[in-house]
Amino acid sequence: MAGLTDLPLRDDLRGKEPYGAPMDPVTYALNVNENTHPVPPEVRQAILSHISRALETINRYPDREFTALREALASYATRSHRQGTLDASMVWAANGSNEVIQQVLQAFGGQGRSVLGFPPSYSMHPIIAESTGTTWSVGSREQDFSLTPAGVESAIRLTRPDVVFLCAPNNPTGTPVSLETIEAAYDATDGIVLVDEAYVEFHSEGSLTASELLPGRERLLVSRTMSKAFAFAGARVGYLLADPAVIDALRLVRLPYHLSGITQAAALGALENAEVMLAMVEDIRQQRDRLLQELPGLGYTVCESQANFVLFGGVENPKALFEQLLSHDILIRDVGIPHHLRVTAGTEAETSYFLETLATLAR
Repeated sequence: MAGLTDLPLRDDLRGKEPYGAPMDPVTYALNVNENTHPVPPEVRQAILSHISRALETINRYPDREFTALREALASYATRSHRQGTLDASMVWAANGSNEVIQQVLQAFGGQGRSVLGFPPSYSMHPIIAESTGTTWSVGSREQDFSLTPAGVESAIRLTRPDVVFLCAPNNPTGTPVSLETIEAAYDATDGIVLVDEAYVEFHSEGSLTASELLPGRERLLVSRTMSKAFAFAGARVGYLLADPAVIDALRLVRLPYHLSGITQAAALGALENAEVMLAMVEDIRQQRDRLLQELPGLGYTVCESQANFVLFGGVENPKALFEQLLSHDILIRDVGIPHHLRVTAGTEAETSYFLETLATLAR
């Protein structure tokens, strides 16, 4: 049987490792920032009703412009937007925000172009850059993993990227990104600035989001997902807010009918029940804040988090602690930051079991 070395693989992909998080079968899976709350029964029924109607025409290709879904996403995004109304012409969607980001780099990156990121950040960003032939450049963060307007501007001036990625709040650290920092990035470049807001719903109540900066900034893009707050990780629905001209650019690179009729139907059923779905968010915030409060009492440091997870430090041997927790049926994430581990804020029962187990283990 042939191996990768036997194939005429692209030279820039040789020696690379595919993305992958541990998928051990455990009771307490707190490693990939999923919403661990199940979808409520009434929402499942609404989703099934939408899918049932979609199946009546499953022999036909779906609406390639996913018009109804874009309208529903625009309406939903407008709820947290204070600068007027977001129109459906400003919305794009794909199979998870990863595909959205891939399409952005297919349109605005590629051979001879570069994208600037600020690690530690979302590990898929450089992988998507590499897969589209876009050079990956890195800027630095402050000691507390935050970004400042001056620091971001300096990195842009130094690397002169075609695309800038900002993760707000940042994964894997949870740290927020100020609107002033996003503005500084935009003003420092003539290229695209993409703000990855996968965890936007977990911001503190009343926080402003990057969508407030969209008016008058045609090169600013805001990507989001239904995987986290909507407990929709298995459905794979991500979306983008941007100037209509950007949406036109993504049409040039998307595959035909890239969003299936079943996916569109499921998302519409969930969005129609946004209030029910988002009722879980406040509980998750409470568990996140509980982790932030109780982990220091166990001797660990914590990073400020506005997401649904907490990065904690002071871990003498992350691999050993990871394995100890796994032996107690708990899976968290070693993100490769020395002396740190990351844990998702789960249900109250999951969070309690994690904290109680951690208290019994050696640091």
